[in-house]
Amino acid sequence: MSDESAVCYTYEAALELAIEMENEGFRHYLDGIKKLKDKDAKELMREMALEELEHKHALEKALLGGYMGGGHALDKEVPTMNLDYVFHKEELSPEASMQDAVAYAIHQEKMALDFYKRMGKGCEGAPMGNLFERLANDESRHMQKLEDLYERMFMPEN
Repeated sequence: MSDESAVCYTYEAALELAIEMENEGFRHYLDGIKKLKDKDAKELMREMALEELEHKHALEKALLGGYMGGGHALDKEVPTMNLDYVFHKEELSPEASMQDAVAYAIHQEKMALDFYKRMGKGCEGAPMGNLFERLANDESRHMQKLEDLYERMFMPEN
């Protein structure tokens, strides 16, 4: 995607960009499902793809209805461990392990989080600025969930 952060879009255009972002994420996870041999890694990719579809559907409903519902869970960013800095961003190979799949998913969610933060800054003070902030907060929840999974499965106890 180009540098969308320099401009603030109409609410509809902002939603269209968010839908495109979620669809792109879905396609990455779908590609992982097709490529991976590891059963658990495939299942993780499936779960993440379904989450992307849910987001896309919610955004499309907002596009139709003119507003985006949601609860208080999207009001605050969730702190993460920033494990994306620990892993090299790599494409998934068919032999990728569950650990590789979690690292890949963390990078995918981080890309979405950064996208929504940039868009939110470009639209600060406008109604769609709040939309992008809420979407970024949701992506931070996903990152935390993946980081917690990584920590449980692959990080030794202190």
